Amino acid sequence: MRGTSVTKLEPGELTQHIGASFIPKKVIEDLSKDLLQKMKVSIEIPGLLFIDTPGHAAFISMREKGCNVADLAILVVDINEGFQEQTHESLKIIKEYRIPFVVAATKIDRIAGWKDQKTTSFLESISRQSEEVVDELDKKIYTIVSYLAEYNFDSERFDRVTDFTKQIAIVPVSSITKEGIAELLAILSGLSQRFLKEKIKCSGKAKGIILEVKEVKGLGLTLDVILYDGKLSREDYLIIGGKEPVVTKVKALLLPRPMQEIRVEKKFINVNEVVAAIGVKVVAQNLEKAIAGMPIRATKDEKEIPKLIEEVKIEKYVDFEKDPNGVIIKADTVGSLEALVKLLKEAEIPIRKADIGNINREDFIEGELIQDKYRKVILAFNIKVDEQIINEAKNFGLRIFSSNVIYRIIDEYKKWVEEEKRKEIEIKLQALPRPVRLRVIPGAIFRSSKPAIFGVDVLEGTLKSGVILRREGKIVGRVREIQSEGRTIDKAVKGERVAISVDEAVVGKNVFENDILVSELGKVEIEKLMELFEYLRDDEKKLLLELKES
Repeated sequence: MRGTSVTKLEPGELTQHIGASFIPKKVIEDLSKDLLQKMKVSIEIPGLLFIDTPGHAAFISMREKGCNVADLAILVVDINEGFQEQTHESLKIIKEYRIPFVVAATKIDRIAGWKDQKTTSFLESISRQSEEVVDELDKKIYTIVSYLAEYNFDSERFDRVTDFTKQIAIVPVSSITKEGIAELLAILSGLSQRFLKEKIKCSGKAKGIILEVKEVKGLGLTLDVILYDGKLSREDYLIIGGKEPVVTKVKALLLPRPMQEIRVEKKFINVNEVVAAIGVKVVAQNLEKAIAGMPIRATKDEKEIPKLIEEVKIEKYVDFEKDPNGVIIKADTVGSLEALVKLLKEAEIPIRKADIGNINREDFIEGELIQDKYRKVILAFNIKVDEQIINEAKNFGLRIFSSNVIYRIIDEYKKWVEEEKRKEIEIKLQALPRPVRLRVIPGAIFRSSKPAIFGVDVLEGTLKSGVILRREGKIVGRVREIQSEGRTIDKAVKGERVAISVDEAVVGKNVFENDILVSELGKVEIEKLMELFEYLRDDEKKLLLELKES
């Protein structure tokens, strides 16, 4: 949209702030002119503010205060690659917070055989594509449809949707050729003015939300804010939400130059006031406790401050059931923390502490109190974790899992738990004799006694050195060593043929060719093996039950 609009607009008509782009009514009408005429639709809304933030930072729902920035969402899916890790993450958040959305199926220009038709209309372009390209596009569209169905969403290509209140519209687009941009803007505008009329009325009260807290050279800490209602002016009292709300004064309001992005802009335009909906950089003092995701309010009347403080005061960042033996989680924003809490709840992973900001000594002290060794971890989402922090955590017996992808943190943690439990099981199994049934191989007697050495077939179970063998209820002796092809080995399993040395055994006296030998297991050993029953092989399970009953 930016690329299409740059050559058509007067400087400044398309404003872009903090990863946010305001597309005014005129631009929408220009880009979707032919389509709007065919649909006999007129644009009534003043425009659309697109908030472009990483992951799910804009989909923040503060339950206690009902603050939700996103009125509509666009789920961007590469039509050729399908759903990715971030797609699932975003979709779960969209579903959880019940945000109306459309799907932008991007990169249609990369479909084999696709030809750029030099139009912003998908419908016009697809009518000129070959039959093979149309078929391939439909296949890819219905792959997306099937993915959405897994989340119980009924979806269809936008021009086949019969009821926009019940079906999710999938709009094929290309950011390179701009095909589909007309339909995407038209559908978003139509959904907005049909279903969000009441929400888009401006109340006059300045309300916003912090997207980012940034250190800017020469300015100190600044806030990148989305103002979604009312008017914000210099010298207004600014009330910043949190557990301990901050009251300060707006010292400056900064907008990037026309057509410049605030994240890379170095020269700003100083303005006296801004009106919703807009993204703006706010300069003020005492911003050390400001947190991305927190609501903000503003007023000129000092008497309103106590009331506004109560509006934005947060008792706790997220609701969760505290478990003394749960994990500790840290995230960069309230939205991130909420998402992490929900995903951990779904994974049935208990939480001891959930907080915003970098990992600190308090977290280490808290983590040291966790009794469950598999929960002595800190799951850190999108925050800085360096070697010093990792090493300090180790001193408290803690492990840190960090990533900028929520699912990756949880997956890595779960894999670690599985691996640690597997190692623990292996250690327990290594310390125990295992059930085994052997057959002495005829003609494979290498030494008759002190110790006796002979070949055996492992019929069932696992043969380990140290196990006591019995024949027909009587003790034969203890296995001193196991060899295979001249090499000493720790164990042999069903189907293997090995040589063993057995103390106390005397060939021809208490052991003979073709004898069946079984392991001698005590009551305590059998009980311990029964505790690990699910980790034994099927042949071991069968033999263990047999030995238990004997």
